[in-house]
Amino acid sequence: MSARHPIITVTGTAGDATEAVRETFAHIFDRERIAGAFIDGSGFHRYDRAGMEKARREAQAAGDRYFSQFGPDANLLSDLEQALADYGERGHCRSRSYADTPQAASRMGLAEGTFSTWKEIGEGSELLVYQGVHGALKTNDFDIAKHADLKIGIVPVVNLEWIEKIHRDNAQRGTSAGDVTETILRRMSDYVSTIVPQFSRTDINFQRVPVVDTSNPFIARWVPSADETKVVIRFRNPRGIDFAYLVSMIHDSYMSRANSIVIPGGKLDVAMQLILTPMISKLLERKRRAHLL
Repeated sequence: MSARHPIITVTGTAGDATEAVRETFAHIFDRERIAGAFIDGSGFHRYDRAGMEKARREAQAAGDRYFSQFGPDANLLSDLEQALADYGERGHCRSRSYADTPQAASRMGLAEGTFSTWKEIGEGSELLVYQGVHGALKTNDFDIAKHADLKIGIVPVVNLEWIEKIHRDNAQRGTSAGDVTETILRRMSDYVSTIVPQFSRTDINFQRVPVVDTSNPFIARWVPSADETKVVIRFRNPRGIDFAYLVSMIHDSYMSRANSIVIPGGKLDVAMQLILTPMISKLLERKRRAHLL
């Protein structure tokens, strides 16, 4: 944690809600005139797409059927932790981007499935937002969570996440449902041991829950729309959260527990802006005070 150079980490596997988070932060930064910097966790994968496939085949030949991009061995976690530590100390850090889709590849001028070069990012920024799958990770070897001033979880309901992944990979890469299913099974061990425990360390969790049948995600013809979901928002420390205000501002929302509210899925962006804007303001006020010392 750094009062002078605040860091927010957003942890969640790829999905519709996760992909909307960056847009929400961009809206807040634009409205509040905040100079924010972003780093994407995919830039800290150890392998590009071809390299990952080669590493996966080698792991499988050695008897490891569960080697996946969720796991520590497939990521440059020491580099990621160093990047966050550097930003917290000096306000800029080294990062790179990954062209994971044809659209991203076109935008970056790269071949799909490859990395950009490493470069320094964040110079002149007021805070940093990390988005990826390891933003609240803590193991015997790494403690990425300790560098974050605010940790946010975008928590998948598993069947919904699988439906999204099958449809997304098919649309973007032409990947068959069978191949996506194989990837899901291969990732499951790392998902349980590496991803899930992080959501106990996050300060706020946004969990999207479908209200339509998703009992067999492998034959689902459509991804549930935002209006076919609810979002459960859980605060690790509810002290200071004005739940009455949030419920009054978000139509059809209600408290389900003393630290949680439930909102319509289509109100996720509104809820994030209402919740995160004052939290970001507090981080920046703390930053200003720290610079006065």
